[in-house]
Amino acid sequence: MNRLANATSPYLRQHANNPVDWYQWGEEAFEAARRDDKPILLSIGYSSCHWCHVMAHESFENPEIAAFMNREFINIKVDREERPDIDDIYMQATLMFTGGHGGWPMTVFLLPDGRPIHAGTYFPPRDARGMPGFPRVMAAVLDAYRNRRDDVQDIAAQVTGGLQRSELGLSGGELTPALLEQAYQGMIRDFDPMHGGLTRSAPKFPNPMNLEYVLRWAVAQQSEEALNIVTFTLKKMARGGIYDQIGGGFARYSVDERWLVPHFEKMLYDNSQLSRLYMHTWLSSGDPFFKRIAEEIYDYILREMSAPEGGFYSTTDADSEGEEGKFFLWTPEEIRDLLPADEAEAALMYWGVTEHGNFEERNILNVLLDDDVVAKKLNISVEELQQRIDSAKHTLYAARTHRIPPGLDDKVLTAWNGMMLASLAEGARFFKRDDYRQAAIRNAEFLLTTMQKDGRLLRSYKDGVANYNGYLEDYACLLDGLLALYQLTFETRYFEAALELAEIAIQHYAAPDGGFYDTSDDHEQLIARPRSLQDNATPSGNSMMAKVLAQLSAYTGEARYEEISRRIVGQLVAAMQQYPQAFGEALNAVDLLVRGIDEVAIIGEKGDAQPLIDVVNTAYRPNAILAYAAVDQGEKAQPMLLAYRSRVQGKAAAYVCRKFVCQQPVTTGDKLAEAL
Repeated sequence: MNRLANATSPYLRQHANNPVDWYQWGEEAFEAARRDDKPILLSIGYSSCHWCHVMAHESFENPEIAAFMNREFINIKVDREERPDIDDIYMQATLMFTGGHGGWPMTVFLLPDGRPIHAGTYFPPRDARGMPGFPRVMAAVLDAYRNRRDDVQDIAAQVTGGLQRSELGLSGGELTPALLEQAYQGMIRDFDPMHGGLTRSAPKFPNPMNLEYVLRWAVAQQSEEALNIVTFTLKKMARGGIYDQIGGGFARYSVDERWLVPHFEKMLYDNSQLSRLYMHTWLSSGDPFFKRIAEEIYDYILREMSAPEGGFYSTTDADSEGEEGKFFLWTPEEIRDLLPADEAEAALMYWGVTEHGNFEERNILNVLLDDDVVAKKLNISVEELQQRIDSAKHTLYAARTHRIPPGLDDKVLTAWNGMMLASLAEGARFFKRDDYRQAAIRNAEFLLTTMQKDGRLLRSYKDGVANYNGYLEDYACLLDGLLALYQLTFETRYFEAALELAEIAIQHYAAPDGGFYDTSDDHEQLIARPRSLQDNATPSGNSMMAKVLAQLSAYTGEARYEEISRRIVGQLVAAMQQYPQAFGEALNAVDLLVRGIDEVAIIGEKGDAQPLIDVVNTAYRPNAILAYAAVDQGEKAQPMLLAYRSRVQGKAAAYVCRKFVCQQPVTTGDKLAEAL
């Protein structure tokens, strides 16, 4: 085994048996490069990346290619999920070298000081399909390094200078209702009226942050158009192959426009965001379909992605037995062998299973017809159909557990867990599920203990070891989760922990011109200090901070938090106007700042106060925050929103405020609903 045998990352461990003499990122590798005057070959990927596996098999397991790498380069392997700072810096460099084409595996050639001199993504083991082979690329880089050093130094200086100057061309502007409407129109411009989704072309990604923004618009404007866009899209997605019809949970994206054929890996970050979105859509529409999908996602996470310590695992792979999607595919014979005849007949029709299949002669389960249509074809009631399908699901799931499963990336990442915590806490709150509540509390306790050192967050955990400095997104996402958990439990320690994390982020991550860097001021010195402003598959740390700071300002009356929030999104106005699809989470924050926040404070014994709490918890109120205390509060209340609040004539009372200016307190659910 090479040096990666001791790594905490499952992705790095996948390469521990390569004949390549891999280093982990660190001073040892850079010292070796300086000492031996060798260029560095940096390979960045992640455990569920299909093409990462392909390049590893074709090149890194090839003894001849590995021998050339070992002889001429210092080779470093990085897990992009553990080190998003390194990934971000060198992805920006890759985009410069390739004219805007990025992805993973990412292959970057560096000088011994870390500055990039060439980059690409996947390279085949030999010239193929118009692509240069990996050995030829390495030979060309080596020739330039040895024989044209001045030219190489110039390239490194130019690219690194560009990285250090890299911003969006930020242009400030006002946060106005007109911006919100312009962004909404931009979001839905390419809506697919046939298959759903905010784009019509393949591949299709769920884009939960953008759909959340459209849902906010639907609620604020009472827009039937906006609500229909969200409900239509989410139904198409949940009925497609991108959704695991047997076990619950969404795959990362669909390679076609119909949501049928997924890239089969399941990511925690997707399912945390989508479970929350489906729940919000149920609250907005009243359609129990969305509640069912949300609960199936939660149940999948608790069943298959939960660590004993309380954290949630990162990813399940697309491949099993060396074949993409094999674990999830079915033939008619398998289904007929496992189910009673009446259930098999229903299952085959319901999930569109055919003899010729829809994916490599097998079947990705998907729902093509409405329940009433299938029931009519089978000459049974809809209720009987649903009973047969539920029974079939249990049987097929049990049978599937005997297959060889996809690989599991069982590291725990703070940011992704923060997103799952926020969703699960809301799931417990709105679905009144105690199992979700207990799982959310266990997760928070794990994150606030194991994932902290000297009061600062750590990034990654596996096998009893937590390491790597926390990034901005770790603080922002955990803040979001803690605020959601406070509104479930009303335990002030979660609110106080959120305040502490916010202050640490402001102290160590703030940029002088507004907003935040992704790394702290005492982080490892890299060739640039990354600062992500656009959303990717996960929310930008800056945008999430803008949202949670706006909420914290409403809870505390601390104007400084709102000022920081406004500075973050204020510098993105021109970008949001031009490319709203890249700023869904920032626009969710802008919505809070422009429309304002309903601050709801409830005082009274839990039994008396519960009808008031239920009013807040029975609708999608994205711009409402909730605080509760059992007894009358004085000036030292925590949160400050509760300060000087008291019952009214011995009855539980609710106060609805804006910037701490309150309406008259109310004591009945009807009056509270009216006030909201």
